Amino acid sequence: MDTAFFDLDRDVFLGRNPARGPWDPELCHAGPVAAAIARQIELAFGPEKRLARLTIELSRPVPMSGFTVTAEIAHDGRRLGTGRAVLTAVGSGKVCATATATLLRPTDIGAVQAPPIDWPKVAEAGLGDFPIKEARHDLPMFGNQVDILYPPGHGGTPGPTKLWMRTPPLLADEVPSSFQRICPLADCGNAISRNGEVTEFGFLNADLTIHAHRETKAEWILSDSWSYWQGDGIGMSYAELSDENGPIATALQTLVIDRV
Repeated sequence: MDTAFFDLDRDVFLGRNPARGPWDPELCHAGPVAAAIARQIELAFGPEKRLARLTIELSRPVPMSGFTVTAEIAHDGRRLGTGRAVLTAVGSGKVCATATATLLRPTDIGAVQAPPIDWPKVAEAGLGDFPIKEARHDLPMFGNQVDILYPPGHGGTPGPTKLWMRTPPLLADEVPSSFQRICPLADCGNAISRNGEVTEFGFLNADLTIHAHRETKAEWILSDSWSYWQGDGIGMSYAELSDENGPIATALQTLVIDRV
């Protein structure tokens, strides 16, 4: 496994092998891209507020060859802040993605009641491969640069699926934030729970929305994913993201589905 998703040259993110998507060798997987956007928004606000919601609209493919992310504060209140970000391809200068975010300042409200949780454990899972084993190129990519474990009763076949994933950090010399940790897996719901294979269908996501309600330092993150495809080529993927202590976040993707 490579040691990071990107190199950072001044303000330019340069894709390494784990950042490459399955569709085109020159284009990024959107999960690491989401982590890069989250990083820049977190830097704009500083540590006082925590990223709770990130919505990314993916208007163009993001190049491996380099991109920048410009983030700004739209509103910074006592408890709530909102931010915006724009991702621009280096060279062409084209905007590939835009994002909006909600950040909240944590406040101690004392103990709260939570439902009892009997959650899957990493030790009970077995080694496996990323669900998409065949890409449309032969270069190293996201799917073969991450570690995968499957809980009992689950595997890499199409349909609703649970899996554990461990990924490289966003950058080799930084410890990722909790939100950055979950971004790569958050963008995998369409692959994990796909209703067909890449040899038959394309199922790209046009957007990604992550709602995070709890922080984690776990290396292994669990996705419990479902995909719904319709005959008119429109679909949706939903995933609940967790660690061994229970839910952390949810992820939603709007899907554009084509038959190959």
